Amino acid sequence: MSLTAQPWLNWCGTALAALAMAYTVTAWLAVRLRRGPAQSGPASLPPVTVLKPLCGAERHLYDCLRSFCDQAYPGFQIVCGVRDPDDPAVIVVRRLQREFQGLDLEIAINPAQHGSSGKVSNLINMMPFARYDYLVVADSDVRVAADYLARVVPPLLDPAVGIVTCPYRGYPRRGSWSVLGAAFINDWFMPSVYVAALLGSRAFAFGATIAMRREVLASIGGFVPIADQLADDYRLGELTRRRGLRTVLSEVVVETSVDERSLGDLVRHELRWLRTIRAVRPLGYALSFMTFGLAPAALGSLVASGARAALAMLAITALARLMLHFSVRDAHSAVVQLWVLPLTDLLAFALWCWGFVTRRVQWRHARYRVARDGSAHPIP
Repeated sequence: MSLTAQPWLNWCGTALAALAMAYTVTAWLAVRLRRGPAQSGPASLPPVTVLKPLCGAERHLYDCLRSFCDQAYPGFQIVCGVRDPDDPAVIVVRRLQREFQGLDLEIAINPAQHGSSGKVSNLINMMPFARYDYLVVADSDVRVAADYLARVVPPLLDPAVGIVTCPYRGYPRRGSWSVLGAAFINDWFMPSVYVAALLGSRAFAFGATIAMRREVLASIGGFVPIADQLADDYRLGELTRRRGLRTVLSEVVVETSVDERSLGDLVRHELRWLRTIRAVRPLGYALSFMTFGLAPAALGSLVASGARAALAMLAITALARLMLHFSVRDAHSAVVQLWVLPLTDLLAFALWCWGFVTRRVQWRHARYRVARDGSAHPIP
């Protein structure tokens, strides 16, 4: 290597380590600042329809759906939707109907396909069953506390609010791959959301919960405009913001089940997630290299040939990353899962690089090509 090139490499490596350090420290602070006292809602709350699109009897589906049935809320309806009458999720819903006979719990069975997204087709087919003007959409693998609706709905009483969305925490069901999958959510994705929120951004919406008024949904054309979108939740929030309405990041953190049964399942899931982000926010995706903590800091130190400044920043990054690890877990889990910390950053960084290679993703048992507008096109 020429002597003239080395100073430039030192500068570039040190700058990379500095970016990784700054982000990791900010992520830890953002997670810490998100914690605050719970806020009580108004005494009078409007009735709500909860929409639950389903496909298959996922592990722990009963527990997740039951948590929505057992809400301390004055008036609500739950509508579950499937496309196939023989879908095993129907059995789970029928069981809950027997257990909660006083609950307005319905199931919409309709095979009509309105686009490439089976989830959004379900939602379109479920809307005729929705009785109320306040709607809450939540994925099938989400579990909530009994005060969930009472805390999510109140911001919608402000006519300037378009949607309310909930951050979520990954709960690994069993096995090391599930633990790694949950770490992608808890250590990487949600801290990046908190950083964005800390900096004033509200350009997000999560399938874990999207609450909105029926009038707002009607003003954007219902669910039809997102029927081909892979990132249907993100697009739904984007369409409401285009109408000048605010997105509220709720104080409520819900729980999503993570059940990765193999390395292949984990890689396919994370690549779908990453390539979806790349499709809807290409510049943000390209700049997100700094969010992977240890990996870019270590790479920067290597490029800088072990320069003292770069190594010092690597050490600070490692310390901040460790503090973030303990901030998103209880003390026991944090100690037991220390092995997750370096693996999550390295694997996430590797998959981020791989995310540039192609636009193909796998969703359940089907393969799609993600177009530049975020629409998903089935691959035969």
